[in-house]
Amino acid sequence: MRAVAAALNRLAGRIRDLLRQEREAAADLSHRMRTPMTALRLDAEGLADPADAARMLEHVGALDRALTAVIEDARRERPAPECDAAAVVAERVAFWSVLAEDQGRAVRTALDPGPRPVAVAAADLAAAVDALLGNVFAHTDEGTGLAVSLHAGPGLVALTIEDEGPGFDPAAGARGVSGGGSTGLGLDIARRTAEATGGRLVVAGARVTLELLTDP
Repeated sequence: MRAVAAALNRLAGRIRDLLRQEREAAADLSHRMRTPMTALRLDAEGLADPADAARMLEHVGALDRALTAVIEDARRERPAPECDAAAVVAERVAFWSVLAEDQGRAVRTALDPGPRPVAVAAADLAAAVDALLGNVFAHTDEGTGLAVSLHAGPGLVALTIEDEGPGFDPAAGARGVSGGGSTGLGLDIARRTAEATGGRLVVAGARVTLELLTDP
């Protein structure tokens, strides 16, 4: 499982690089076509028959507009992802609280009210929260309580999840490392989510803090 996780991480990075290269190649190809396009326009303008010249220039103009659209689309900056951390965390805590009640786990929450915008997509943050809470349920006994807090600081929002169990191995937080029979994938998901915003994941015993920057 660790080997598969590492391979998937490498694959994701490779796909990201290939997509970037594809956009750059499309823009470069479009720019390269500008020279023959200019020559074609000049040839069209030089036709003896005015009707033929007008028809050819119309076609050249349509092709030129299509090339411009390709260049602009390839070079267009994609909007940075953003979500309300307060809303996402509250929703995921409510989801897990149902299972916590079934298992006799006390859940203490201290969540700053929203909106608390952070520079990460809502789906990615939800996956990170699920991974961290899932770790608690998977690696502590039923009845073990937990606490979830979300506090905003200068330039960041900090999500802390702490349980009453024995805590993580000191090496936890490294890619694919957790201890206790776990692959560490949950921590890795959370770590990558934090780092995508320019933040970090901090593991200290049974306490895990996800620091998300609001402006990476």
